[in-house]
Amino acid sequence: MELQFSAEDLAFQQEVRTFIAENYPQDLRGKQDEGDELSKEDFLSWHRVLHKKGWVAPAWPVEYGGTGWTPTQRFIWSEETARADCIRLMPFGLSMVGPVIYTFGTPAQKAHFLPRILSGEDWWCQGYSEPGSGSDLASLRTTAVRDGDHYVVNGQKTWTTMAQHADWGFFLVRTDKDAKQQEGISFLLIDMTSPGVTVRPIITLGGEHEVNEVWLEDVRVPVDQRVYEENKGWTCAKFLLAHERTGIAGVAASKRGVEKIKSIATAEMDGDRPLLQNPFFKRKVAELEMDLTALEFTELRSLAGEAAGRGPGPESSLLKIKGSEIQQRITELALEAAGHYGAPYFRSFGEGDNAHAIGPDFAHRAAPTYYNARKTTIYGGSNEIQRNIIAKMVLGL
Repeated sequence: MELQFSAEDLAFQQEVRTFIAENYPQDLRGKQDEGDELSKEDFLSWHRVLHKKGWVAPAWPVEYGGTGWTPTQRFIWSEETARADCIRLMPFGLSMVGPVIYTFGTPAQKAHFLPRILSGEDWWCQGYSEPGSGSDLASLRTTAVRDGDHYVVNGQKTWTTMAQHADWGFFLVRTDKDAKQQEGISFLLIDMTSPGVTVRPIITLGGEHEVNEVWLEDVRVPVDQRVYEENKGWTCAKFLLAHERTGIAGVAASKRGVEKIKSIATAEMDGDRPLLQNPFFKRKVAELEMDLTALEFTELRSLAGEAAGRGPGPESSLLKIKGSEIQQRITELALEAAGHYGAPYFRSFGEGDNAHAIGPDFAHRAAPTYYNARKTTIYGGSNEIQRNIIAKMVLGL
């Protein structure tokens, strides 16, 4: 595996930096700097810029709208977007259901859905977890009963991220109650405006409306909106989760997070010296950097495997475990650096108020970000379950 960038790669890196500097939406940058909660339109503003450039789906095959970049160029892209503090594009269409559709979907499904995912015309959500089925996803109880050329869907999903904005959702449903758990599941694409779909907010510890519960009551879904075969949806689910777990690692964003921590700890004082000179804090940062470097090399090996035609394997579980734990440690260090300024919770002072919270700017969101990051070791399959997967697939236990 070559670790040095070629001249072509360096030229591409400069092209990416120039493009971001000249095209990243300034209104969006202002909201990020202020720590404002971003709207659907905010997320789509950067999405549309990248779609116009043809860079919105680097990992997709060229025939479906991908960039044709090498794994090294994709690595550079993730590094540079993190370096520039670009928002992360919503993954539910681009990184989750999109690959499922172009891998398992019918020609009609590909022709209809893929261009709309690329353009941002359709915003997607994920209907996997249920109140009694999270890490044990195969125990899900939402049912889909065949009625002519439709399924009638009934059940409840929970922790559905951004469902309040979604146009479409991809849902796992049980189509055969008598089959073994994993063999009676189908993968449906459901229009979120369908009669019988109800989205109810769940307000997080940080005060955000990010996740929801979704109720499905006699929702009629055309059979041609089922991806792959009936009762074979678990195949799609596993494929999607492997891609989701690899993306959760967030190596480039974590590297940028460590840079911010070091900058903060250089400016913040611990008595008469910078916080970064405190040996206990400095050790935590050093250990974090070492673990992150190891994770980065693991991600590079995974990218090299993809280039050789191998899909995500058990390394996706490893990336998910270590990546999510590192993200949590970064938020812990930020909150520690904020000290007592991180204790109050400020979202805003109300519309039209131009006052700012007391303390340094980075401290305003330290606590809610810390709270929100607790979820990273749970979603995409809890880390405890990922360790079981590694034990089975790698160690043969």
